[in-house]
Amino acid sequence: MKCAVWIVLWLGIVSANLAASSAPARAAEASQPAVVKEPSKFISAEDGWLDVSAFLDEKYGFLPIVIPITEPAVGYGAAGGLAFIDKPFGKAQAGFSRPNITFVGGMGTENGTWGVMAGDMRHWMGDRLQTLVGVVKASVNLDFYGIGRDNVLENHPRSYNLEPLAGLVRAKYRIGGSKYWAGLGYALASTQVDFDAPDKIPGLQDLRGESRVGGFAPTLSYDSRDNMFTPSKGTFVELTAGFFAPAFGGDDEFQRSNLTAIQYVPLHPDVIMGVRGDATVSSGDVPFYMYPFIYLRGAPVMRYQGEEVAQAEAEVRWQCWKRFSVVGFGGYGVAWNDFTRVDNKRTVTTGGGGFRYEIARAYGLHMGADLAFGPDVTAIYIQFGSAWMRP
Repeated sequence: MKCAVWIVLWLGIVSANLAASSAPARAAEASQPAVVKEPSKFISAEDGWLDVSAFLDEKYGFLPIVIPITEPAVGYGAAGGLAFIDKPFGKAQAGFSRPNITFVGGMGTENGTWGVMAGDMRHWMGDRLQTLVGVVKASVNLDFYGIGRDNVLENHPRSYNLEPLAGLVRAKYRIGGSKYWAGLGYALASTQVDFDAPDKIPGLQDLRGESRVGGFAPTLSYDSRDNMFTPSKGTFVELTAGFFAPAFGGDDEFQRSNLTAIQYVPLHPDVIMGVRGDATVSSGDVPFYMYPFIYLRGAPVMRYQGEEVAQAEAEVRWQCWKRFSVVGFGGYGVAWNDFTRVDNKRTVTTGGGGFRYEIARAYGLHMGADLAFGPDVTAIYIQFGSAWMRP
């Protein structure tokens, strides 16, 4: 049976809504004036399935979000909040007619990690100017395994706590009528760093206490995706160069640059393949928590860090039955400490599968879950849109 395991999870919800909209009292209706029923904001008139597009189409429409957190690095928990989305994607051209999104929320996990955040992404001048503003206050408990293989912590990680108060502002402008964007961002963060272990950790003793990071990051990107949430075709490429220094509000001078490329290809009307690759390099007096790390489904966040990181992940999504689709994916990442000693590296191979449900067809928004396998953990990831979503 196609997608049978996942479909059963939704049948109860859909059946209840369909039953509520049926006609158990048709005899009574025959003796009364006809009443024009207002279209449901949660049931699609097209196919009768659960769909929140009409709800989001309203002025000041919002989507309440409660998402389980299953990230292995911080343990089980939940994140919740409200996402306000102001216009649909139904007839949007590639790269145009993006919605304005405002989000407020918070999160907490079983290991004591918590955070509150707010953000706003807005489009101006006929979608030619995009602005992003965000702020976060958090307390994050993690384990430090060292940088690359130049450490003694591989099998004996040190627990630590980060308490950042951070803000970000960014603006991107579309170049002419093309799909190219040029942008500039500024980030400032004050972070309290606290290690549980009383003894000193080589190279990290100067980073305990308060650490400030401030810097500018110019970007150049190309975006031809047909949808920001769950694309079915198109390309996203972005080059970012970050420059951090005391003159910009931080404590140390360092650089961190990233190149990300994502391609979506329809192999069949019901089969979409996606490929993501990215590389990040850093240099200078980088705070240990700002070193790049391998970010793949199946690899704990900040578990594999290095001065340089490269990774690739491929995914295939099959729209197997009505609004349901199944996903298979695999990834490979490598972290090392400098280009002259590429043998000093750690590699990670991950893979897994999952399902999606098209929760808002007019917005092209799919939601679901992935089960991922890595060298250290087996983890579940709740997905809101693409696993590689980029605003």
